[in-house]
Amino acid sequence: MDPIYVSERNRGVVPARPGEFPSLRLGPLSVWPPVVLAPMAGITNYPFRRICRRFGAGLYVSEMITARALVEGHDKTLKLAAFGPDEAPRSLQLYGVDPRHLAEATRRLVGEGQVDHIDLNFGCPVRKITSKGGGAAIPYKPRLLRRLVRAVVGASEGTPVTIKVRLGIDEEHMTFRAAGDVAEGEGCAAIALHARTAAELYDGEARWEFIGELVARLSIPVLGNGDIWEAWDALRMMRATGAAGVVVGRGCMGRPWLFRDLACVFDGAAPPDPPTLGEVVDVLKEHARLMEEWFGTRSGLRMMRKLTVWYTKGFPKTGPVRDRLIRMDSLDDIDRAFEGLDMGTPFPPAAMRIRRGKRSGRQKVALPHGYLDQPDDDTPPTAAAGDSSPGG
Repeated sequence: MDPIYVSERNRGVVPARPGEFPSLRLGPLSVWPPVVLAPMAGITNYPFRRICRRFGAGLYVSEMITARALVEGHDKTLKLAAFGPDEAPRSLQLYGVDPRHLAEATRRLVGEGQVDHIDLNFGCPVRKITSKGGGAAIPYKPRLLRRLVRAVVGASEGTPVTIKVRLGIDEEHMTFRAAGDVAEGEGCAAIALHARTAAELYDGEARWEFIGELVARLSIPVLGNGDIWEAWDALRMMRATGAAGVVVGRGCMGRPWLFRDLACVFDGAAPPDPPTLGEVVDVLKEHARLMEEWFGTRSGLRMMRKLTVWYTKGFPKTGPVRDRLIRMDSLDDIDRAFEGLDMGTPFPPAAMRIRRGKRSGRQKVALPHGYLDQPDDDTPPTAAAGDSSPGG
């Protein structure tokens, strides 16, 4: 293996040994390698899931679907919740703040045979969600969290249910331990922990030691999320924490071949070199074509514009390319954007760990007035908090 494509922090990490890591068990589902695509709003729709699945196996979760909008039959939500004919198992992340809407959405999804796995998002740090008491604010009220989880598990008819959370609201209000107790007590198949607080957003380094603490606390599988930029990171995380699997988010944005690399290291082999610029452009074009087919030319390509930026991150002389791609109106515009560049340009080693997606930085988490004074309250937040699809 050429060490140019191994960061300093991962030098010396070796591929998995035979039998070192078992398959991830989620109820009747067996997932190998133990890798899960993180649900990301506006990103993990069917076209992107299909691209990722082509590179490697794992569990590919839909972007977040709002329970109330699903129950009310909103066309846009139904489209986002749809799966392709080639998808199996079918995994969907459901978001809601009212047990009635969550239970009804679950009954419909399960009763119509649409899903094989449901994940619940209780980690969204976005202001418009937490300011209404939703997302990452919910685990601060474990009785409310219990009601929401119980509603879904009770309506799931044996379909495995998992939850995804953050460490807490901020350093003074850590909630992941109580959330883990709720997940285990209410029959969840697993819990995924993004090892940052909502206040941290995506800033700094994920604190994997708390993943290890949750592993030691619970008997259900714990999945680790945060800073999986290289396949080797997944092995380091699991070896350090005892996690049953990893959840991959920003690291695969514009780099779906990360799932190929993950499959390699879990199967005991070193991953191949990253693709050249020409090979990256081929993947980008395939992604854009699928977006156009799935959402229509106008909507699909508009949605694709921001995604093109991540594919070219780190390649030299691609600044003007990105400027052209964010205005593209047709698939032909992609070829025109790259005219004059050397398609044999190798992948830049420095781009292996370039941060993608949401910017770093911290925030003061917005909460309803007096929210922190009522940790034992189990009343669902106002309906408005469940009317919008949350961020990552």
